[in-house]
Amino acid sequence: MLQQGKPHLVVLISVAIVFFAAGLSSAENERVLKVTATAYNSLPGQTANDPSLTAWGHKLVPGMKAIAVSRDLIDLGLTNGVKVKIDGLSGTFTVMDKLHKRWKLRIDIYMGTDVKSAKQWGKREVTIRWH
Repeated sequence: MLQQGKPHLVVLISVAIVFFAAGLSSAENERVLKVTATAYNSLPGQTANDPSLTAWGHKLVPGMKAIAVSRDLIDLGLTNGVKVKIDGLSGTFTVMDKLHKRWKLRIDIYMGTDVKSAKQWGKREVTIRWH
């Protein structure tokens, strides 16, 4: 039998266990989606104004692991600053830009000023993962 005043301790321990278990099961919260992926560069002629400035105001620098997302993906939680894994590519990419509203289920992978790599990438289907 619990002593008077001890139930609070039991409740706190129970809450701590629930939060700890939630942290361990983060794979359950992972969102997975198949999208079309293209590539883009920060060069004049590929964007409206300053080719290194994103729609959310970030300054792109070659070497960054950044992506732009179609606006329907923003509604699914891929908002400014979200970290994304792209199956088949190493590292984590950050959502830093958004695409024109005409695109659906699409990401654009930033490839700095390397036009050759962007063209080699072309257009392909990829699976993306985020929390």
